[in-house]
Amino acid sequence: MEVDDTVESLDYELDNEDEEGRTGTRRMSKSKSKAREHKEQLQRLQEKDPEFFQFLKEHDQELLEFDDEDIEESADSDIEGGETVLDDEIRDGDLSFEEKPLKNIVTAEMVDSWCKAIKESGKVGAIRSLTRAFRWASHYGDDEGGDSSARLGTMSSGVFNKIMIFVLTEMDGILRKLLKLPASGGKKETIKDLMGTRQWKNYNHMVKSYLGNALHILNQMTDTEMISFTLRRLKCSTLLLAALPSLLRRYIKVALHFWGTGGGALPVVSFLFLRDLCVRIGSDCLDECYKGVYKAYVLNCQFVNATKLQRIQFLGNCVIELLGVDLATAYQHAFIFIRQLGMILREALTMKTKEAFRKVYEWKFINCLELWTGAVCAYSSEADFQPLAYPLTQIILGVARLVPTARYFPLRLRCVRMLNRIAAATATFIPVSMLLLDMLEMKELNRAATGGVGKAVDLRTILKVSKPTLKTRAFQEACVYAVVEELAEHLAQWSYSIAFFELSFIPSVRLRGFCKSTKVERFRKEMRQLIRQIDANSDFTNRRRTSISFLPNDPAASLFFEDEKKSGTSPLSQYVATLRQRAKQRSDALMQSSVLVGEKSSVFGEQMSDSDGGDDAINEQGAAVFSSSWLPGSDSKVKPPPKAEEGGSKKKKKKKKRSTEQVEGLASDEDILEDLVLSSDEDEEMRDSPFSEKNGNSKKELPAKQKTKKWKASMKRSKKNAESQGKNSKKRKKAT
Repeated sequence: MEVDDTVESLDYELDNEDEEGRTGTRRMSKSKSKAREHKEQLQRLQEKDPEFFQFLKEHDQELLEFDDEDIEESADSDIEGGETVLDDEIRDGDLSFEEKPLKNIVTAEMVDSWCKAIKESGKVGAIRSLTRAFRWASHYGDDEGGDSSARLGTMSSGVFNKIMIFVLTEMDGILRKLLKLPASGGKKETIKDLMGTRQWKNYNHMVKSYLGNALHILNQMTDTEMISFTLRRLKCSTLLLAALPSLLRRYIKVALHFWGTGGGALPVVSFLFLRDLCVRIGSDCLDECYKGVYKAYVLNCQFVNATKLQRIQFLGNCVIELLGVDLATAYQHAFIFIRQLGMILREALTMKTKEAFRKVYEWKFINCLELWTGAVCAYSSEADFQPLAYPLTQIILGVARLVPTARYFPLRLRCVRMLNRIAAATATFIPVSMLLLDMLEMKELNRAATGGVGKAVDLRTILKVSKPTLKTRAFQEACVYAVVEELAEHLAQWSYSIAFFELSFIPSVRLRGFCKSTKVERFRKEMRQLIRQIDANSDFTNRRRTSISFLPNDPAASLFFEDEKKSGTSPLSQYVATLRQRAKQRSDALMQSSVLVGEKSSVFGEQMSDSDGGDDAINEQGAAVFSSSWLPGSDSKVKPPPKAEEGGSKKKKKKKKRSTEQVEGLASDEDILEDLVLSSDEDEEMRDSPFSEKNGNSKKELPAKQKTKKWKASMKRSKKNAESQGKNSKKRKKAT
């Protein structure tokens, strides 16, 4: 009985398949008959009204070139969609049936014929076939359950490469011809006007298919060269995304991910894609792009070392460039982000807790200040960004004075550099000299070093130094030279001012006081040279000031020394030029002496061309990218290296991992805020502080001089104890 039931059920299913096949043939016959009737109507129209037929021929050529191939293809797709697959239980049974072969097999000859038809006559049927093949290639190898997997076609790796290269290089031009758009460029308004036309209604499904499938394969790719090539070609079609808001948001997310995490030339290509989106589409994507790039920048700048410094600078330059697309919108976002930084600083000033200070004195906060300093300096002449200079300056001054200890000298010097940049860009006076002169009066720079020579200190990659480093000669020299350079930079900005003598009087007096109090001869020599340059510049301005007749508030005072300022002939300007050369040589020496792991990964876009270049170059590059027999879901993969080299490569990888872990560990240790005691306090007060360091740091080795002092003191105590014990024993004997 069970066998009979299964046979009856199979007969029933086969009857259903026959009925579906008959319905498919009926649909095809109906579509063919409609096509013939339409052709006959056009022929009768040509005989009855030749003038109207000529009008159609001039204005609607596609209507007269009607072909029934499209209807046959749609009927075929309906039939293919209606094919059923037997259940697994029936296939595993005793009865066996012949499996029907798949019809959707894409060959190289088919692709060549479609490409030839598109290039020669622009046939719509060939474009649709190629679009369908591109969809199959994009989704090939995906895990699709059910009957939908049977609808996808099969192809070889060579066919896959042909489809990808042709579609990515030619489809933008094909769609622009169908939609009657300009060959390149365009604005959002052109797409808005196009959406109400007949061309858009007829061919918008092709646009959606092309951009949607390209986005899908972008999410599946892992090779940076393939992703870069695909994004570079999709950049030509960013205008079409104005009509597809859902796809636009997904493309922005993908481009932001590649920009923040990619390597090689991929961040550059991703940024150019985002910038083109903002330029072409405008307000529909500006808010999302500005928020996304700022968030990606913050995620990438949480830790800084010599390797990541170049990458963070690149990302910051990209953000500043993108803000320039629409300064009015960028101002609103910049104001919100700067206000957030100010709120964090206010919390630290009011709460005065270790956690609140840590939020301010971390790389994420400082790099955000660097970013907005660069933005204000880049667009200082624009009316939109000028109001941001004052609140940003106040925040930087508050950060510099938050914890005035010698261990945070690198952070204070970084804040001073930012203030000097803002002052130079906006031509406003900022009281920077007090921050630098206060550093010279602290005992860590005023006395001779007690911790030996020490290692060279790169102030660009640290915010805080350890206690042993604080007492080294290398740290003292780096700080004193940096103070001289930044103070000279600050005074050189006003070396052509009519009030230079008054501005430089207090710094000159305090520098002379440092020369008298310091015990280090090389520092005294450096300060005397700076004082001589300040005095020479004062004489330079005073000689000219004696011959003027206008008042200080007269507008003519702004033209004081205008010609000399353009030529840079003041003594301080020439002195600053020599200091910049010395600082550059010192930074180059530090870069050469430090080990940069993955230095090449931080150089972006050196091999990229300035433009997309000609079509031949693009095709050659695309062929090189996709010729690695890469096919989603296939077994063709890159061959691993020989076994003989595996052991050595593993050892090298382990060594690299260890070195990178050590560098990251050092960076993370330096970022921890430990004690917040003023540097003028004694060691006993530092121990009693609630923000003192943990007991683990007390195990550090002391300098040799301190060890000898402790050893002598212990010897004296032991002698005194021995003498007292001898006296006590004599007294006891006498008493007995």
